Amino acid sequence: MSEANKREQIVTVDENDNVIGEEDKEKCHDGGGILHRGFLAMVLNTAGKLMLTRRSDKKRLWPGFWDGSVASHLLKGEDYEVASMRRLKQEIGLVTDHVTYAFKFRYKVEYSGIGTEHEICAVTIVRGIDTNALIYDRSEISDARLVDLKTLMKEVREDGHIYTPWLILALEHINRGSFSGDKLLQSEYRGYVPVSLLR
Repeated sequence: MSEANKREQIVTVDENDNVIGEEDKEKCHDGGGILHRGFLAMVLNTAGKLMLTRRSDKKRLWPGFWDGSVASHLLKGEDYEVASMRRLKQEIGLVTDHVTYAFKFRYKVEYSGIGTEHEICAVTIVRGIDTNALIYDRSEISDARLVDLKTLMKEVREDGHIYTPWLILALEHINRGSFSGDKLLQSEYRGYVPVSLLR
């Protein structure tokens, strides 16, 4: 992990997503975590398939797990779309201003005694992308693949332990049709397979 990432200041919030201030990124993930803003960007190719990325094995939390296309945090002054555009460019070389906000949810999950993600996570979507032209930052991403949502839901049911918890929670809300605008959705993480995906 670079010194720049260790010193990165991310936006902290209250349980209603009101900004409190900024805090060191690593401190936000220590112990029980400090509630902060994050996002999960979902990139769909021209055939409507979702691009999943595998987190680098060097990641502190959930290394080597499959994730949505890009997941990260907000910096001061950014909204969810702007933060998504910044990290899409940095992590996969995608330059776009066609990022759509879908919904957001709050969750808290501890990882192996190492740290905790405690986030209000927004899901943003980018459609119609030629994923063959993307260039990955290998310090962030070790692999990528395309999958349709129906197949992904089946894979999560069969082996949820290889996916990040925030991706699984996002899929649960998508499965429910929870595109709620600015309403904050409630999420209870019950392990690697959400109840609604077991049906």
